[in-house]
Amino acid sequence: MSAEHPTLPPVRLRADAELARDALAAPLLANAVRLARWAGPDTRVDAGGELVDEQLPAAVAVLGLTDDEDGELSAGDAWRLAVDTGLVDVEDGEEDEEDEAGDASGRASAGDNLAVVTAGSPQDVLALWLDGFDAVFADAVAPVLDDLDEIVGEDGEIDIESLDWDPEIEAEFLEGVLGNLYLLTVSEGGPGEGPVPLPALAASMVVPDDMGEPTDDVLEQVSDAMMRLDEQFRLLEPIGLVEYQPVDEALMAEEGEEPAPPIDDEDVTRYGMVRLTELGLYGVRARMLEAGVDAPAVGDLADKGADALLDGISGYPEAAAREETAAWLTGRDPLTAARELLHAARGSDAGSPLRRLHCQQTLSLVGAEAEPAVREVLDDAELGGLARVWLAERGATDVPAPPESMIFWLAIDTIAAQLDADGDLEELQELIEGLTGRHSGFFEAAWRVEHPATAEVLEAMGRLHRDKSAAKEARKAAFKARSRSGS
Repeated sequence: MSAEHPTLPPVRLRADAELARDALAAPLLANAVRLARWAGPDTRVDAGGELVDEQLPAAVAVLGLTDDEDGELSAGDAWRLAVDTGLVDVEDGEEDEEDEAGDASGRASAGDNLAVVTAGSPQDVLALWLDGFDAVFADAVAPVLDDLDEIVGEDGEIDIESLDWDPEIEAEFLEGVLGNLYLLTVSEGGPGEGPVPLPALAASMVVPDDMGEPTDDVLEQVSDAMMRLDEQFRLLEPIGLVEYQPVDEALMAEEGEEPAPPIDDEDVTRYGMVRLTELGLYGVRARMLEAGVDAPAVGDLADKGADALLDGISGYPEAAAREETAAWLTGRDPLTAARELLHAARGSDAGSPLRRLHCQQTLSLVGAEAEPAVREVLDDAELGGLARVWLAERGATDVPAPPESMIFWLAIDTIAAQLDADGDLEELQELIEGLTGRHSGFFEAAWRVEHPATAEVLEAMGRLHRDKSAAKEARKAAFKARSRSGS
């Protein structure tokens, strides 16, 4: 009976202009922009587009970094990002053009994308940042080369096959980790904007869902995953994707040993804490959308029709659904919107009861201007009950009494919607017991209702009603309904 729900809960994203400001403030991209503005005819690069060693001190000085190995590594990272994102264009050196060391060298100049930083739209800036995120992601899943001598062949080329590394598996793992972090962030009851412990994130990817106490082998895999994620999040933080508190170096294992997982809640922060930034939510969602994942955002439905709105919010939490409908109503003529909503609420498909429930809730946001449209459907078999409830809630006194068939049809439709909404179980039980308590002979009338969900609703009432005799009556009525419909 359930309607199609979005794969993920909807995310609330900040405005593009705010996200673009965050993107330009990300330390790695900001440094890449500085180097792109500094690059000129005298900037020398090697055959691979990297700054030659003689240029590194100047690049370090431009960025205001410390004049040591760490500073040079950071300058090199920023330069590579500038090249990867088109902030800098590099011209490889010709064989007859060599630097002082005798190596072929080329020149660098500002790239076309440097203009995006000052003259581009917020969307242009975010597209530039996404390119940067892609480049850093690729670095994060690249193999860790601890001993180059062991993997460099006689021809001087790196022997990739000698590495215990599969690029697809590595990428899928990190994509999965970021997807889990995204889901935890946007889910009701999750940490929201709070950080997630690294051990929990690693365990979510390694420990099988049906495993009780993890085995020693699984715990070792969790520890391995934590150490790899520690390296990856250190790389992803400078592009503005995450805020990361690294694993306490005092806990790092000696060579040949595995770090033990935390044994109590007090220790967990020492094992790493990570949260997606607002920009990170935007970036991970963009990657998921590109991969075909249904990852809605609040506001996506604002320019869609009423049918798309009512179907789209079917899996939304209550607060997000209310926010989405309020955005949809903004700028629309209230009476026209009400008529569109009522038209979209019709139907006998599996999702129609929940559409009608959301239609009623949305009409409450429209206000008194919706009344003419609501009165137009008082005689409609599917909408008449909804219309009477809406009018009664607004204090109308001239509402015609509904025929008995409409009362029972509305009861079945309302319970079907609540079952589909996966709401609070106790509230649903109270609704069921309230309906049966107000109408003597409820089940004798209910099994005859011409509604596609009648049998399923009665079966659910038989499971959920806390009065044993009423539950038994509901099961009998469900059997009669199935026999009557031939299903």
